[in-house]
Amino acid sequence: MGCKNFLQNINWIPDTSLAAMTVSTTSSPDFSSETPEVREPKYGEKAIAENQFVTFPNPRVGRDYQVQVVLPEFTCKCPFSGYPDFATFTLTYTPGPLIVELKSLKLYINSYRDEYIPHEAVTNKILDDIVDAIQPVWAHLKGDFNPRGNVHTCVEVTYNQPES
Repeated sequence: MGCKNFLQNINWIPDTSLAAMTVSTTSSPDFSSETPEVREPKYGEKAIAENQFVTFPNPRVGRDYQVQVVLPEFTCKCPFSGYPDFATFTLTYTPGPLIVELKSLKLYINSYRDEYIPHEAVTNKILDDIVDAIQPVWAHLKGDFNPRGNVHTCVEVTYNQPES
């Protein structure tokens, strides 16, 4: 049964009054004067560029507990093709003396949007930077990259604090 026959069988009648509608472009903002070379960065771009990790003291130093943060909107670019890569990062860590503030972590993750970097390199770099910032007892980062070209990649890296 074709689409036309299906629609006739369910007695659906299209609303032809919408066919004569037009879209007005007179109220659209004019972006023609903005070029990437001369435009001012947007407030979000400024926040990402100026971001540094913000940390705060662990309220229960000595207690063995875990913090898990899911970051579902990671993007970077493939260093070979230039195509965008999308991933969900899951960070799980046992805090040491410091906790990472979530907004600064989000802005840090967003800073990779235009970086050309392999999955393995970016996952390791993110964990290294987090370890440097908060000195966790233990940390695990999973980068679950969206399939592209029929290939699905997950990269998992772990850090264990050296025994003193």
